[in-house]
Amino acid sequence: MIKVITYGTFDLFHEGHYRLLERAKALGDYLIVGVTTEAYDLTRGKLNVVDNLMTRIENVRKTGFADEIIIEESSGQKFSDIKKYGIDIFTVGSDWIGTFDYLKDYCKVVYLERTKNISSTMLREKNRPIRRIGIIGNGRIAERFVPEAKLVSGVSTQGVYNPHKESAIRFAQKWEIEAYTDLEDFFSAIDVVYIASPHETHYEYIKTSLKHGKHVLCEKPMVLRKEQAEELLGYAKEQGLVLLEGIKTAYCPGFHKLLSIACSGTIGNIRNVEACFTKLEKYGTRELTNHVYGGSFTELGSYVLLPILKLFGTDYREIRFDTIRGEGGLDLFTRASLVYPVGIATATCGLGVKSDGRLLIAGTKGYIVVEAPWWKTAYFEVRYEDADRIDRYSECFLGDGLRYEISHFLSMVNEQDKDHFKLTGRESVALAGAMEKFMEAEKRTHENLGTPGMQSEIS
Repeated sequence: MIKVITYGTFDLFHEGHYRLLERAKALGDYLIVGVTTEAYDLTRGKLNVVDNLMTRIENVRKTGFADEIIIEESSGQKFSDIKKYGIDIFTVGSDWIGTFDYLKDYCKVVYLERTKNISSTMLREKNRPIRRIGIIGNGRIAERFVPEAKLVSGVSTQGVYNPHKESAIRFAQKWEIEAYTDLEDFFSAIDVVYIASPHETHYEYIKTSLKHGKHVLCEKPMVLRKEQAEELLGYAKEQGLVLLEGIKTAYCPGFHKLLSIACSGTIGNIRNVEACFTKLEKYGTRELTNHVYGGSFTELGSYVLLPILKLFGTDYREIRFDTIRGEGGLDLFTRASLVYPVGIATATCGLGVKSDGRLLIAGTKGYIVVEAPWWKTAYFEVRYEDADRIDRYSECFLGDGLRYEISHFLSMVNEQDKDHFKLTGRESVALAGAMEKFMEAEKRTHENLGTPGMQSEIS
């Protein structure tokens, strides 16, 4: 007898789960299915699990493929189960390729091809809120998005659109999804859109997606003009659609704990915020070659402005930019200085100059310091005049953090979460307004320097 074992959450059971169990059963004579507990799912970073454990077990049982169903409660259990049940073959979906190769010393490991083109018909008939995600653009952030999305229950990455056919096909083959070069075909196959294309393309892609009745999650900066942000957010509201800006920091638990402590009166009245985020980008990347839409501020400015807008609000009196430039006048390092009625703030970012990337929030009774990478807030300290007094706080930050924004987006789409406080439309408008002011300042500078820079694109 050949014994096969597989594991999964099996939440919102759909045909993809069914086909995986069917193929797992076909590998041998006796199939054992491990169903994860809610507690274990949380520890491994899976968010938004809807069905309870008993419902998920019953759905697996109803397929008739499982000869035995067990409960998975910890990460080390797979090895123990293989030994305990005398397993010959361990199998999971191909989206986990390589993850369980360590088990090859104990049994055969088989990765089953992922089911593409999840049909929404069956899911909707059963009132299952699984949303098919279509990705526009397939750069570095899209590469991080796909594995993060599979850890959010209730979504399925369906396909990718890119007008460059070869690029779309390479990405699609890697992640076992469909490639599209025609937008109409793309929109007909998906429910919601994630935009990860270059900054300057966001406005048109958002507008087109909304006009096709699709909810949109768009990478930062959402758009580069205040008027565009107001237009798109207003249209989305009129159509009953969700338009959300993807700044992962805004949605992570640690950042919200930080905000709550900062605004609790613990450090008194906040009077100064200093946020810094720098990374040394490789030469030849879009950020260091695009003299119009590249540079440090369009790439990282949304992050460093975020805590300032959350703590001081969107109505600053003035904003000034100081920039260190590279070849052709490209922005390698920029400091934005903001003045408010109750305080001052600096937002510093760089792609060609490295600095101490931390977040400092200064108040009348103490201050909060978050060391780099503060944009993945997991630990921070509250310090006071008495140097011996330090309050320490920590919070879990899972993976690359994109799962938090995906989870929040999904909750809004499903109307389970009506609050927009994590990143409000007003704040997205303010971010776009700051980007517009920066690019206007850049245009004037390039005109004075006689460098190629902004030219007519920003006119």
